[in-house]
Amino acid sequence: MSRIGKLPIVIPEGVTVTIKDNLVVVKGPLGELEQKVDKDIKVSIEDNNVIVTRPSDQKRHRSLHGLYRSLINNMVYGVSKGYTIEQELVGVGYKAECKGQILELSLGYSHNIYFELPVEVTCTVKVERRSNPIIQLKSVDKQLIGHVAAKIRSFRKPEPYKGKGIKFVGEQLRRKAGKAAASV
Repeated sequence: MSRIGKLPIVIPEGVTVTIKDNLVVVKGPLGELEQKVDKDIKVSIEDNNVIVTRPSDQKRHRSLHGLYRSLINNMVYGVSKGYTIEQELVGVGYKAECKGQILELSLGYSHNIYFELPVEVTCTVKVERRSNPIIQLKSVDKQLIGHVAAKIRSFRKPEPYKGKGIKFVGEQLRRKAGKAAASV
């Protein structure tokens, strides 16, 4: 049995889960998400819990069992509490500004980068004196917010010598020593 797949998903207050024709719809105070489930995997609701079961021990069924349980759990957590990702801009002159759904980044290139955020993602930028700007992304969809954060990070990945670039808050970077003094 899959250790992840056999765990029940507790449905919190204010969240409703409906299942119809292998389509799981989760509604909560923060929004609504839906996920199509493979026809072999069975999803049911018992005693305010969502139970995911598989028909056999085939390799394909075992892999899908834990996958769909995790996806449904992420949906339930997202519509009840939401997901937040914070990214820090490390570098002299690096700036970020959020105007509605457009994120404007100044990352040391000859031009500014304008990145259009999906409608489901909200953005705020914290700028304090003598500290790096922090981009805060919020969404109910874990997969979408992770994809957006990875795309923003790809504009200027942290380099290993000085650590300049866009990094996640709390991320530990592997640093290199740099050039050693030449011995004569």
